[in-house]
Amino acid sequence: MSNSREKVIVGMSGGVDSSVSAALLIEQGYDVEGLFMVNWQEDEEAYCAAADDLQDARAVCDHLGIALHQVDFSTEYRQQVFDYFLQEYRAGRTPNPDVLCNREIKFGKFFEYALRLGADFIATGHYARVDRSNNQVRLLKGRDNNKDQSYFLHQSPTTALGRTLFPLGELHKDDVRVRALKLGLHNHQRKDSTGICFIGERPFKEFLSRYIPAQPGNIVTDDGKVAGLHDGLMFHTLGQRQGLKIGGLKDYPDGAWYVVDKQLDSNELIIGQGAQHPLLFSQKLVTGAISWVHEPAHGDLQAKIRYRQPDQLCTVTLQGEAASVEFNQPQRAVAPGQFIVFYNGDECLGGAVIEEHTRISV
Repeated sequence: MSNSREKVIVGMSGGVDSSVSAALLIEQGYDVEGLFMVNWQEDEEAYCAAADDLQDARAVCDHLGIALHQVDFSTEYRQQVFDYFLQEYRAGRTPNPDVLCNREIKFGKFFEYALRLGADFIATGHYARVDRSNNQVRLLKGRDNNKDQSYFLHQSPTTALGRTLFPLGELHKDDVRVRALKLGLHNHQRKDSTGICFIGERPFKEFLSRYIPAQPGNIVTDDGKVAGLHDGLMFHTLGQRQGLKIGGLKDYPDGAWYVVDKQLDSNELIIGQGAQHPLLFSQKLVTGAISWVHEPAHGDLQAKIRYRQPDQLCTVTLQGEAASVEFNQPQRAVAPGQFIVFYNGDECLGGAVIEEHTRISV
């Protein structure tokens, strides 16, 4: 049981995870208050969604008998997360705004604001764990392998992680919904949020086109034949099968086509036939500067190049602040702009942006 003088500010989203997190902390004896963040106000759709979320968060806090604060970080989100998101798409890369959103907003601006409210700790509904033993901060996977969110947290400052509680870290999602029902929370069956961090789920192509003019170009087969037209390279990712709109191609056997490369200089989308096309596989990559939670003592680690991917064995060779990574097995659809995150068993060590990769067929 915690000392009741320890004050925790919980990031309340209106969803079931943050709601149960707040309830569990109350049960553990903490002095709990909620904080609702508004981070996107660019259109009526976002405004309405945020209003609904706030209503749900307020209802939960009223039910639990705790105060709810509200803060607007939309300017900071635009400058520190969304501008980078657009910059990466303009460069033909595939960014992950959720990682930056955690680093800059939830464990940056939110953490700073919570301290000004007198918090000893902050808390969120992430499925992850923090180990603070031996005067070190270690980020660990959540117990629920299907919900573990350490991938998205790996760039969060250790200063903030050291004062963060993850009440759901030991739980499975099904357990959380059962607890929410027993607690009488009205949102116990609310659907998990998806889409872009704080912007939500919406038609992505239409949304991105508001900010970046589309540049149509040729879809070209891996042997150099024009197969059709694309609406813009930014709408496509490596390994993509759906949405190419090319149908069966004359003089080629039946079989699905996949995006295997994007040529920015010529504005060409390169496609190849078959899910196991050799141009889709890479065994080596180079990172940008690594953000370490806890730097490893050796180079044989595990890594993920995308969320929900099983851990992949690899050897990491440091090159200044960056690294060269060689995998034991070739990796499919390595996407520059995405994050590679390093693990040692259950411990999330840190990660970096993928800058380059070497295809095994080259």
